[in-house]
Amino acid sequence: MKTNMTTTALLVVLCCFHVASGVIHTHQYFYTCTSGIPNFPQFIVAADVDGQQISHYDSFTKRLVPKAEWVAAAVDIDFWNRNTQGLVGQEPVFTNNIAVAKSRFNQTEGVHTVQMMYGCQWDDESGAVDGYHQHGYDGEDFVSLDLKNLRYIASKPQAVISKNKWDNDRALLAGHKQYYTQTCIEWLKKYVKYGSSTLGRTVRPEVTLLQKDSRVVCHCTGFYPDGVMITWNRDGVDMHEDVDIGETLPNEDGTFQKRAELKVSPEERKKGNFTCEVAHKSGKTLVVFVEDGNHGIIIGCVIAALVLICVVGAVVFFMVKKKEEYKKAEQSDSGSDTSDPKEGAKRVDC
Repeated sequence: MKTNMTTTALLVVLCCFHVASGVIHTHQYFYTCTSGIPNFPQFIVAADVDGQQISHYDSFTKRLVPKAEWVAAAVDIDFWNRNTQGLVGQEPVFTNNIAVAKSRFNQTEGVHTVQMMYGCQWDDESGAVDGYHQHGYDGEDFVSLDLKNLRYIASKPQAVISKNKWDNDRALLAGHKQYYTQTCIEWLKKYVKYGSSTLGRTVRPEVTLLQKDSRVVCHCTGFYPDGVMITWNRDGVDMHEDVDIGETLPNEDGTFQKRAELKVSPEERKKGNFTCEVAHKSGKTLVVFVEDGNHGIIIGCVIAALVLICVVGAVVFFMVKKKEEYKKAEQSDSGSDTSDPKEGAKRVDC
């Protein structure tokens, strides 16, 4: 979680190339609690699998509900009620964490947000697994778990208290290891199995070129899965300078969008052949920019799929344009998928 994590609805992801036939699957949870924002849910929890949101909870409805139809078949009949009760119990924990964080930063007023993000990933080809667990406050890293070395890393001086306390809790750390390398992976594999028809689909991106003065934007939208690579080329050579690549953002229909902006003057555009190249699991789309008033002309189309870009894990759900930090929920290992069971709901300090 860094300030470059995007906000707005929920979800932000990191992408990488995976040139083999395997896929890296991910399961992530995002807990956000806010203060100082009128008419906005103080506590929100969302989960996703392979970049698709599967559940939602907020302090207005006080119900955990499915956000994907196929999820119902993957869980038992009491799953939603059982996990709802656990999240209701977490609301005061997170509310208190904001108060604790504010006191550590000597703050009394204003909008503040605490956030917790955690999840796991599984490579269905190699079998490799990994996990992460991060806390943030006001849009910046606060403290995170180093799963490999079973210790916490404080990103702020104010987080050292939490780091030291949790590092000394060996049972807590052992619970983290068991959860992120076993329990979370078991749930992930179950979700991938039941959601294969949806999660395994591919939707080709729609690409549009927008030109204005010294900027040309290559905008891709409507694609699934979320991994996509946008490259600007000049006369067949990749451009790295004067190119601003945006983050992958979710659309309301479960697909994704991304944009890449090229800074180049109208005069310079006439001196070369500028191409926006989009690589996605569904295929490769080439968009060639041709000077034509204020419009770009799309002349490329799908080519055989050459690159598979996949979600690798970590990131990032940032809520509201401000703030974050967090704490986790306690559920039993059997039948609960909302949290690491070893970090207790009664813990109220950041």
